[in-house]
Amino acid sequence: MFEINRNYLKLPGNYLFSTIAKKVAEYQEANKEKEIIRLGIGDVTRPLAPAILEAMHKAVDEMGCAETFRGYAPEQGYQFLRTVIAKNDYQDRGCRIEADEIFISDGAKCDSGNIQEIFAKNNKIAVCDPVYPVYVDTNVMAGRTGKFDQKTGKFDDVIYMPCTRENHFVPELPKETPDIIYLCFPNNPTGEVITKEELQRWVDYANKVGAVIIYDAAYEAYITQEHIPHSIYECEGARTCAIELRSFSKNAGFTGVRLGFTVVPKEINRDGVSLHSLWFRRQGTKYNGTPYIVQRAGEAVYSEKGKAQLREQIGYYQENAKMIYKGLKDTGYTVYGGVNSPYVWMKTPGTKTSWEFFDTLLHEANVVGTPGSGFGPCGEGYFRLTAFGTHENTKKAIERIKNM
Repeated sequence: MFEINRNYLKLPGNYLFSTIAKKVAEYQEANKEKEIIRLGIGDVTRPLAPAILEAMHKAVDEMGCAETFRGYAPEQGYQFLRTVIAKNDYQDRGCRIEADEIFISDGAKCDSGNIQEIFAKNNKIAVCDPVYPVYVDTNVMAGRTGKFDQKTGKFDDVIYMPCTRENHFVPELPKETPDIIYLCFPNNPTGEVITKEELQRWVDYANKVGAVIIYDAAYEAYITQEHIPHSIYECEGARTCAIELRSFSKNAGFTGVRLGFTVVPKEINRDGVSLHSLWFRRQGTKYNGTPYIVQRAGEAVYSEKGKAQLREQIGYYQENAKMIYKGLKDTGYTVYGGVNSPYVWMKTPGTKTSWEFFDTLLHEANVVGTPGSGFGPCGEGYFRLTAFGTHENTKKAIERIKNM
């Protein structure tokens, strides 16, 4: 008789964004005449850049010709894409990353959930609090955590590292030694960043205690300040302790196209076994390959036309972030983020919980955001707004919030 994976039963009944979608749908059904502005889920709204569309059309034509037709993609991704990634995202920044250390995938979300498969079940994880819920949830599914405590909002056997305004939303080194450390900067949901000196401390710590850092840099394209690192490999010693996740979703608008990659340096090993070899084996068995057409689109991101067009698109969302940040601050709200990221992290007014503020915002302003408590216990009392809307709707949403 088959048995189910009971680790799934440890998870709370509803996923954060599913709960939001259900609440919004119910409200819209009862208020069909209301115009709802969605600044909650981090989905982009700008169309794909012309250089990307041109590359995709050309690749489609190639797929219709016997001489240029492509079948299964290589398990690591096509060499042409991995080469331009290595040069533009790493080597041009002084990072020693080679094309054969890059693994193409269908997005950072999948990779952040799948990467834990190459680690033993008894590894203890450490996560920022608050942070993107996928890190914890996938480790729960794998049986790497204890039960969920409804009172604390935490799972047993997980090291939670508070990120609060007192520590500028950058966690302190944990007192209990972890095996796997999840860091995300620019951070989702707080929008805050880490300096190179602070990140170097984490790299030094991981090498000292024998831990591995899984570094989510999905939002690095939004960094505006020169002293903020775009990659963990800008730190000395990162090649022996850090795996980096990247995405084309937010910098190139690929949320509906799906493309990302993970960097696994060959120097990370345990007992003579490299994590690079394990991830290569895992991808060869369980990854079907991102389509040729999509990978050609990714290559176009690094063309001169692509770079120029995407700077304009990213700038569009950065303007929205500035608009949200300034509008809320001028209204009297306490706000963070928004400078080096497409997210603004705001303190909920008075004694309202994050879900109470969600309901207030939806019913009184017809604006949707994301309750901070959905990202971890330290997210309670905070709220996330995303810059991935149109200028018109972003401006309208801020005016509505001002008039609440």
